[in-house]
Amino acid sequence: MRVLMLHGINHNLFGKRDPLQYGMITLAEIDARLQALGRELGVEVESFQTNHEGAMCERVHQGFVDGVDAVLINAGAWTHYSYGLRDALAILTVPVVEIHMSNIHAREAFRHHSVFAEIVRGQICGFGVDSYLLGLRAAVSAVKEAKAR
Repeated sequence: MRVLMLHGINHNLFGKRDPLQYGMITLAEIDARLQALGRELGVEVESFQTNHEGAMCERVHQGFVDGVDAVLINAGAWTHYSYGLRDALAILTVPVVEIHMSNIHAREAFRHHSVFAEIVRGQICGFGVDSYLLGLRAAVSAVKEAKAR
């Protein structure tokens, strides 16, 4: 099973950016934890980060072509306004899990809305790095459930 982890805009600065919201964990540490859990679950996790919306859409398209089994996405601010990324994600026929380290519903009003909400399998937010790990577990479970049908 192959899971694609998509990290959005500004995530390369985790560990330095707004530690009150995101803590001190770095993107490399998040990816290492996902890799470790992936090995435990018997799945391959590939991570991709970009600050360029078009590059993110192209990576989603490539995931579709490559036939990944599930997608995890923390799109950062794009979550709230990127209809282009939403449309790219809508192409996917596999489970997509939206992830946020902070509780977006307890933050500024503009962060309360996700343009992805209607097309993702679910959303996990507010648990820091554990949001990613919970998201991976949920995605693997959703793939197994779909294959059992």
